[in-house]
Amino acid sequence: MDYQAHPTAVIDEGCTIGAGTRIWHFSHIMPGCEIGEGCNIGQNVVVSPGVKLGRNVKVQNNVSIYTGVECEDDVFLGPSMVFTNVTNPRSAVNRRDQYARTRVGRGASIGANATIVCGHDIGAFAFIGAGAVVTKTVPAYALVVGNPARRTGWMSEYGHKLHFNEAGEATCPESGQHYRLENGLVQRIS
Repeated sequence: MDYQAHPTAVIDEGCTIGAGTRIWHFSHIMPGCEIGEGCNIGQNVVVSPGVKLGRNVKVQNNVSIYTGVECEDDVFLGPSMVFTNVTNPRSAVNRRDQYARTRVGRGASIGANATIVCGHDIGAFAFIGAGAVVTKTVPAYALVVGNPARRTGWMSEYGHKLHFNEAGEATCPESGQHYRLENGLVQRIS
């Protein structure tokens, strides 16, 4: 075993857990999920069958990651944030064959108590504010807040709000990386 798990964690057979991953109190890792290397799975987390977490994914306390969710490398999932996996759930109607897919792009951060309605992807390095309710796809580097979530700006890969000049260029104050805003999308240019 190349990972660490607290004695109260439940690790079902048939899951894959990468080296250096840590799993904390009362978490449940279900069969058929894949967790990459160097992840941190906080207290009271559920990782459902078929979920894929890349390398260095940080899952804070009280998060349930349901079937249909895939998180790429370096994703941050804040405390008590929520994923859904059925768009029209009913207790008396079994919709297990209708789980919608949600992909969270590399380096994205989802704030505490945010809700991600299934079937809407989160772009690389996007930043979902605390308490936001995401009801549509979020582009790479977007900063979204509110209910329903609306884009209010753009974020650097280091998590700083970008301020674009008249030429549509911005620089991250921490990393010095340069970005371009063109046709309503941001990309890193250096």
